[in-house]
Amino acid sequence: MAAGAAHLIVDVAGTPCALLQADIREILPLPRLHSPPTVGGPVAGLLDLGGEPVPVVDLAVLFGLRDAAGADDPYRHIVLARARPLGLLVDRALDVVTVARGSLKPVDPARSLNGCVVAEFAHGQNLVHLLSLDRVLTLEERARLDAFATSARQRLARFGTLEAARPA
Repeated sequence: MAAGAAHLIVDVAGTPCALLQADIREILPLPRLHSPPTVGGPVAGLLDLGGEPVPVVDLAVLFGLRDAAGADDPYRHIVLARARPLGLLVDRALDVVTVARGSLKPVDPARSLNGCVVAEFAHGQNLVHLLSLDRVLTLEERARLDAFATSARQRLARFGTLEAARPA
């Protein structure tokens, strides 16, 4: 069997998907997210990660598998990307599995928006869709999220630092 890579299998509205574990920084239980009135669509809100606002995108809403109104499960998980400030909201982080390179079946980029599903593999009774973190969002969507996070960072900066606000 050929050497493989570790993948995190996640549940996205009943659809098994996977992300390359090397692309993941951390998996968090769903904390309270800040959702300003200007946020909407697939953006679940902002996660305060040590004073840094991280936009969180609900994959089920992004992929059209569920309306935002149906996303009230408090036991969901946020998968943080390693390369950029981005959180992906999933129903569950299920398992980490090693997938042999020969077990990955490439998927034609035209079969998914922005070619975000790059391969598929069998896991138990399920066909798992391997997502590319670089392709989950389009360039325009990434630019809008970056602008949203920058705006939140600038707004927070107007309040000064916590250390400066504490009495001596």
